[in-house]
Amino acid sequence: MENGITPASIVTKPDKPKGRGKKTKATPVKILATKKNIPVYDNLEEVINETELVLVAGYGKIISKKLLEKPKYGFLNVHPSLLPRYRGPAPLQGAILSNDKKTGVSIMVMDKKMDHGPLLSQKEIIIDGKDYLELEKESATMGGKLMAKIIPDWISGKAIPKPQGHKKATYTKLIRKEDGKIDWSMSASYIEKMTRAYNPWPGCFSTLNGKMIKIIEADIQKQTGDGPFGKPGKTYLATNEKIAVQTGKDFLIIKKLQMEGGKPIEVGEFLLGNIDLIGAVLN
Repeated sequence: MENGITPASIVTKPDKPKGRGKKTKATPVKILATKKNIPVYDNLEEVINETELVLVAGYGKIISKKLLEKPKYGFLNVHPSLLPRYRGPAPLQGAILSNDKKTGVSIMVMDKKMDHGPLLSQKEIIIDGKDYLELEKESATMGGKLMAKIIPDWISGKAIPKPQGHKKATYTKLIRKEDGKIDWSMSASYIEKMTRAYNPWPGCFSTLNGKMIKIIEADIQKQTGDGPFGKPGKTYLATNEKIAVQTGKDFLIIKKLQMEGGKPIEVGEFLLGNIDLIGAVLN
């Protein structure tokens, strides 16, 4: 819209009850569309016959071949990875967990296979320790700009789609709650990546005495000697009022955490009233 392209209509998820009061809440894109007087629907089939071009971002549903063939200019999808790498529902998490140096955004012409269609545009994003929320915001902003730039060229025929290198394709799976559960026998390096990949959902978490502890922010402390020297999951008092947790390789330094039922808190502040955590073993 900032580039002078206003959608004829928006298709998004229906309003859902949220929060403790279960008040019905619209998606952010519906709220914006309503402010801009753009018609909003929750079913693509309601508007597909009058549509010439469909732009797709995070839709989360399989679109049938029958619908894909209806618009004159087809469907263009913005996907937050450097396709063909990380096809599927969790590309940003996949890039973080694989310790990639960069990710990016791809604009592709949709076909009947998942994230399979030919590419129109790509741009890289340096990861550099960023978490999911930071990469999501950066890729969404970049994706919008790339899409706005490519639309006129696509409609005029100047933009020529290029096939993906399908043999190099990698895939991600749908993330589930249990994926955030820490196995302390893993390396501190991998657990630290989990804290970034799974923020805010499902979170990177462990348990103590049956209660969940969510690790919000962490770092790594290399271990000298042949370690580990303690049971994986055992906590120690680290320098600068931090908590060090023994892992299968090196220590995880917890900088910020959230106890079940509580709010995120800096570890130094947390330890003022919870020093008994030191020496415990997290499960």
